[in-house]
Amino acid sequence: MIKLPFNGQLFLSSDMFRCLLFLLILLLPACKPGKMMPVPRRTGTLTGSGFYTQAAAMNWRERDSLVLQEALTGNIPPFLRKFVPVKLSIRDSLTGKRIRAVYYVSPDYLSIGSRKDWARVNITAYAAQQIADSFQCFLPTRKMVDDIYKAAAIKPEPVPMYAYRDSTPVMWQHHLIIEGQRKGRKGLIAGIKKDVVISGMISRETRQDRAAIYGWHRADGRPIQPLYTGHVYRWVDYSQGVRLVYRKIKVEGHWIDYTAVLGDPRLQKLLCDEEFCDYYRYPYQ
Repeated sequence: MIKLPFNGQLFLSSDMFRCLLFLLILLLPACKPGKMMPVPRRTGTLTGSGFYTQAAAMNWRERDSLVLQEALTGNIPPFLRKFVPVKLSIRDSLTGKRIRAVYYVSPDYLSIGSRKDWARVNITAYAAQQIADSFQCFLPTRKMVDDIYKAAAIKPEPVPMYAYRDSTPVMWQHHLIIEGQRKGRKGLIAGIKKDVVISGMISRETRQDRAAIYGWHRADGRPIQPLYTGHVYRWVDYSQGVRLVYRKIKVEGHWIDYTAVLGDPRLQKLLCDEEFCDYYRYPYQ
């Protein structure tokens, strides 16, 4: 007999105890930590501040190469590896029923470094796509950027900067400003950058090699940057960030690849509010 305290004493036989233990083991998967980004174990030693020291005089191509080298070998801070759920729903136009879904996003923008010394990094859309593909992720749409902002726990006021906007030192300075605003608070953060996004506008652009950006929300929820495809893909400045989204969307309890969701006229409005939702990724290769 096994004796456990419970409003006095509760007696369990050995068989009953083994049954309870078995049930507990079965329930453990439901209690496991949230979905994790499939990033390799960190083996490098380059910190966030070290990255900006090394990259200070780099051009966009050199900076992209360094970020790719570090990110793809796992040099991403631990907190960024755990996805955060964003829940949403739409009304089915055919049946009138509500369709519920959840997708999983990184809690902050792409960053390099260790637990204690990390920094947000700014890269081109093509480099962002390569990292997204490597980590089973995709880049958000305009609607998703809005929904992520609504779901965020931390929403600092945007801080525009005006000189040497595409220089690496200004990118570092902007990261430090955001950290001053964040004040160590933890959780999903949004409104601090313009997002590199996917958009049907890109495939309908007459100009070649375009990238789309959107966001940088003010406190009232309005974005500073409307959806814009005027930049060539290699343009990047301090204000652009990369938010990674896990590529499987949970729709009514079923996992569906984001391309299938965007390609389904019935489901695409979960992720996209544009007239055309048929641009899924940047063609870096």
